[in-house]
Amino acid sequence: MKINELVPDVKLDLSGLSCPLPVLKTKKALASMESGMKIQVITTDSGSYDDFEYFCTHAGHTLITREKQKKIYLFLIQCK
Repeated sequence: MKINELVPDVKLDLSGLSCPLPVLKTKKALASMESGMKIQVITTDSGSYDDFEYFCTHAGHTLITREKQKKIYLFLIQCK
């Protein structure tokens, strides 16, 4: 399933931000969300592809999908 086919509750465009800001801003957004809600995160930082997998694993959130589309990275995360 493509990320564009899934409907997030929140969209967060963090294009142009470098590590660690995409993860930190996503962490802050997730803290204000209810369990089960989904957030779509858009980044341009190549390190975020692995950073978000690590973050979700250690924070208990579910990384539903991640995609690279040219120089853009898309993530869909479900809040724990």
